[in-house]
Amino acid sequence: MSEVIFERKIYQKMLAWKEKSNGQTALRIEGARRVGKSTVVGHRVKNEYASHLIIDFANVSSRTRKIFEDGLGDGIDDFLMKLQVSEGVSLTPRDGAIVFDEVQKCTKAREMIKYLVKDGRFDYIETGSLITLITRQKNALIPSEERHLEMYPMDFEEFLWTRGDKISIPYLRDRFERREPLGDSFHSKFIQMFREYMVVGGMPRVVAAYGPSKDIEAAEEIKRDILDLYRNDLMNMEKLAGRNVKRVFEGIPSMLAMQNKLFSPGKIRKGSRTRDYLRAVEALNDARITNTCIDCTDPSPALKLALDDEVMKCYLADTGLLVTMAFASEDAIGSEIYKELILNRLSVNKGMFFENVVAQQLVAAGHELIFNRFEIDDKNYEIDFLISRKNKVNPIEVKSSQYRQHKSLDAFMERYGSILGESYIIHSKDLKQEAGVTFVPVYMTMFL
Repeated sequence: MSEVIFERKIYQKMLAWKEKSNGQTALRIEGARRVGKSTVVGHRVKNEYASHLIIDFANVSSRTRKIFEDGLGDGIDDFLMKLQVSEGVSLTPRDGAIVFDEVQKCTKAREMIKYLVKDGRFDYIETGSLITLITRQKNALIPSEERHLEMYPMDFEEFLWTRGDKISIPYLRDRFERREPLGDSFHSKFIQMFREYMVVGGMPRVVAAYGPSKDIEAAEEIKRDILDLYRNDLMNMEKLAGRNVKRVFEGIPSMLAMQNKLFSPGKIRKGSRTRDYLRAVEALNDARITNTCIDCTDPSPALKLALDDEVMKCYLADTGLLVTMAFASEDAIGSEIYKELILNRLSVNKGMFFENVVAQQLVAAGHELIFNRFEIDDKNYEIDFLISRKNKVNPIEVKSSQYRQHKSLDAFMERYGSILGESYIIHSKDLKQEAGVTFVPVYMTMFL
């Protein structure tokens, strides 16, 4: 299946880097496997440069690989000339780009970045999926000449772009900023579209397979391929981060299915402790397969000062993949099951998908995932997410169904009133404000 080129928000960030950097830094783009890094970068360098050279270290010739192994011993002029001759490409100084694709597979290439950038002839872009993990485990230094961008699965707006819809999100943003409800007709339209996005997910090949014909079974096949690819990757990751990586990955759906959704070692192996899995969780985060939410023990505008990294929740980075994992016991997912899930008529634990997709949208919007557990008069309360803005803390409670009761949010608002910003409940109903709380439809999460 050929790669379909979708418009992505990271395009504009790459353009901003090119203009600001003017060859003074390299750009490193990290993201999960199959999130679309290579396609985005390949498309951009073809459009933005007079000439370009893409070195794919996952499929590079032995001749070109030896050029990197030999290094810069004979000088940068010699290295660049050999590279162009080997690949049959003539690069234009200051209007040419060299891409190191899957750069984590070639340590030598990263080591050269400092000197290649200093040379200044070309722009350099690196892409990879395990760069952070490998760098950390090998105690390697990140070149100061690198600038870093994260690439995530498509958010809801990008998903709508694939259908040629560029008007809906500006309309929703305007309504959100004015805190005005949409009305039943428009709300029903967007909640249905968002459920579809939640089930399909934001991996480009899956979205392409789903396509205008809404071929759910084709999308499911691609999702299973991606999960198999991840499982193969986990075997290599375990060489760096220990044997528990795969166990944690496979345990995510069952942990999210619990009422509190906390990371629970007992769900993975009886008698184990959270600290036994910290390296594994870190590795999955580094691979951008998961998004981890950490407990803040003492909420304040400086949320990161009071994190307990042994109390956490692990969400999957793409909710569409979580849906597929959750139904793994089925021999095959029929289109009717997906349709029932999209229409909100299937009797399953939809809360796990709902909270996961909220986490996914918050991460894509630039937030770190932080939650809070607290106790008042021997009663336990929990706020699903906290975000900090303008020296205030904004609590977020997620309600997939019943939203009229929000005892935890009420208790938090009373206890932390002096640092309280706007309080949110993300739910499946229309936008409204009531009793000091803003009720946000889930498809507006990106605006928080």
